[in-house]
Amino acid sequence: MFIPTANTYFSGMGIGDAGVIRAGVKIGQSFELDPVACQVYRDNLGDHMHQCDLSEQLVLEQDSCDAMGFTYPCTKYSAIADIHGTRTGDELYLHALRHLAIAQPEMFWVENVPGLRKFPVVMEAMTKLPQYYMQVFCPIKSSTWLPQNRDRLIILGSKQQFNWRPPEGHKRTLLIDILETDPQITLPKAIATRMSGGYRDRPIISDPAKDDIAPTCVAHYAKDKSTRLVKDKRFPMGVRPYSVREWARLQGVEDTFKFNCTDTAAYRGIGNGVSEPVGHWIGSETIRYFNRNTTAA
Repeated sequence: MFIPTANTYFSGMGIGDAGVIRAGVKIGQSFELDPVACQVYRDNLGDHMHQCDLSEQLVLEQDSCDAMGFTYPCTKYSAIADIHGTRTGDELYLHALRHLAIAQPEMFWVENVPGLRKFPVVMEAMTKLPQYYMQVFCPIKSSTWLPQNRDRLIILGSKQQFNWRPPEGHKRTLLIDILETDPQITLPKAIATRMSGGYRDRPIISDPAKDDIAPTCVAHYAKDKSTRLVKDKRFPMGVRPYSVREWARLQGVEDTFKFNCTDTAAYRGIGNGVSEPVGHWIGSETIRYFNRNTTAA
């Protein structure tokens, strides 16, 4: 079997890359700006992580690869950005486009929020490259595998036509199965205030006994723990926040994955990550594409 090498960009702590690697793809180089995310990546996945500002990196100075994966930041494409008046898009997609135009890998993928479709210039740039056949999957739901409500847009591009397959049916992990016996958490005062109606928005409370799923794991959870709670009768008011390890499990991260950083940084990196099973699906399709002549397509 041919094992393709992929370079990944805006890779964060490597949660999505972990799934790609589990599928059998070799990661040649990864690129990320945040130093803490880079260190967590190295602690878990290896020294192929490069801390840098991608907008300053020359494509031809990087190692060659068979595939490229781009997960440029989604905050300015998401619906929540409407509330803050920041839903303006950004120009980081141009650096993905620059890499594709210069390196022209055999295959690539892009991961972002469904709100990316509201930016036709970005969608045209990433789906109309003349040398590639494209397929857009939206939404790809993390809830296919995990007890988390998280929808994403995935673009798969290749130089040869291919029947890319959506995720097949899976037995979803239950919320009760990701909860820790002794969660290490803090209980901010805002929980009581929000529960009693002191804020405009009520908390989103998930009940494991009812097979609820958690809302989307957000990067700013350390600052907004009162907004997303899980029922737990052992705690005041019968609710509590999710621990860092539970936040990671909601993203499909194995317990062997280490977060040698502050809880705030861990929550942020986890929330910014690609769900591990989504990465595994992308990696599996990548393997299938590169071995299309030896296996049934």
